[in-house]
Amino acid sequence: MLDNTRAQMELLSTEPGPRAVRRLLSELMDFDEVNRYLIEKITAIGIRYDFGAGPDLLGRRLRDIDVNQGRLYGLLHRGRGLLLDRTERLTVGGWSDRVDYLSDPTAVLDHPCVLLRPDGHVAWIGNDQQDLDDHLSRWFGKPAT
Repeated sequence: MLDNTRAQMELLSTEPGPRAVRRLLSELMDFDEVNRYLIEKITAIGIRYDFGAGPDLLGRRLRDIDVNQGRLYGLLHRGRGLLLDRTERLTVGGWSDRVDYLSDPTAVLDHPCVLLRPDGHVAWIGNDQQDLDDHLSRWFGKPAT
């Protein structure tokens, strides 16, 4: 991440070297694979944290999808966790002071429910309330009483 930021800052320079690199990068961006790679680097979608065994999406940043309240990333601006529940059966219960709940059975997602950390990375995938509660405790501490 730090290297990414440093590289972007260098590209802002008006010196001849960085200007030449900008021109070369502009040419490379005509290739879809290069664009996809750069987008994943900048947005951290390409990062996968090791959160244990599970679907490939676990530990990755969920893409910005349409949800019934707008765009997913817009809901993450508050810096809280988010449970996106397509089953309409789960709850964040005692963690509602730290985790938002969104019921959206129409969300374009290949999983029944996902728990997102505030940075948009998927911390849990499933549809079992007890398993969810365990993960809420892991990521967001003890429930409020």
